Amino acid sequence: MTLPFCLASFGYHGNVPSLMKYYGKDPRTIVKCLIYGTLLALALYSVWLLGTMGNIPRPEFIGIAQKGGNIDVLVQALSGVLNSRSLDLLLVVFSNFAVASSFLGVTLGLFDYLADLFGFDDSAMGRFKTALLTFLPPMIGGLLYPNGFLYAIGYAGLAATIWAAIVPALLARKSRERFGSPKFRVWGGKPMIALILVFGVGNAVIHILSSFNLLPVYQ
Repeated sequence: MTLPFCLASFGYHGNVPSLMKYYGKDPRTIVKCLIYGTLLALALYSVWLLGTMGNIPRPEFIGIAQKGGNIDVLVQALSGVLNSRSLDLLLVVFSNFAVASSFLGVTLGLFDYLADLFGFDDSAMGRFKTALLTFLPPMIGGLLYPNGFLYAIGYAGLAATIWAAIVPALLARKSRERFGSPKFRVWGGKPMIALILVFGVGNAVIHILSSFNLLPVYQ
């Protein structure tokens, strides 16, 4: 089940059009932005994993999973192990920033997509309408279903498999056949496209098997 989560968390493909809007059609600048952003997120994610997995005893993760596995449960378990008010405050701040950065990172691309879809301009009223469509539905969903995040991100990973892995790979293959070599071309050729397709299909299969409890889990 971890693979769909990782794809939803690190799948920033939807932000590429927004980066083109800010930086123009400059492949080098956009690639650097993506690489540096990925490395920064990976470093913080690794520190978070070391801090949680390295301090919480393995048997306690069973109770965390039974309570829904949300980040507040994980922070409470980690606070019980550390017994430090300053570290408790740091954990709360870090966890809130983790949720906020994920929320804003995903909605950056969604914001521009909805603006293009509904034809909203860049005026104050146009951006206000786009903001309502972008942020209001997830806020309502979060208030009505506080524990629905983990279920939602799993299905988001399945959707991301289609639009962030399978469809781009097929589009790249088709565009190279029809238009030849473009100004900017990702390295790897056909083997890279095949690898992305295999990853996408495998990710979808894992999510479906996990939904029917057909995968082994720690319990």
